[in-house]
Amino acid sequence: MNRFFRILSLTACYALCLTAVAFAAQGKPDVTGWEKGGAYDKFYDPKEADAFKGRVEDIIDITPMPGMAKGVGIIVRDKKDNKVETVHLGPKEFVDLASIGLKKGDSVKVTGVWATIGGKEVVIASKIKKDETMSLKVRRSRDGMPWWSMPEDELAKEKKAAADD
Repeated sequence: MNRFFRILSLTACYALCLTAVAFAAQGKPDVTGWEKGGAYDKFYDPKEADAFKGRVEDIIDITPMPGMAKGVGIIVRDKKDNKVETVHLGPKEFVDLASIGLKKGDSVKVTGVWATIGGKEVVIASKIKKDETMSLKVRRSRDGMPWWSMPEDELAKEKKAAADD
């Protein structure tokens, strides 16, 4: 009987640990492969920042490199040369397009860095501006630190500063 209770106790402890791990993981967005300093992040060179204006033709799911968590991208037709550009915004669980109401047909200003990833030229965005009052900032402009890699207190400061822009 003692052995039965020990096994039952160990099983209960194991189940509790698994539950705790599952709950701990729930609050954090999946940013696998998008982290600061990772292979994808190394394509982002803030010294190469550029901007262009255009119209959103589509909002798409992206996986920039194998093994990365799903991300959000937009297809933008450049106003100046009418060329279609793919813009990477960030991990799907982090990017909130609803916060600025971004949708197909919207005019935007894209700020970011050009990169060639998987043989395709893309823009890794730092900020999408929908109009003079609505913008979605996903990276610090100074050093390119992705917002999803920041500690909560630092992220709160960055969001406040972006709102004051």
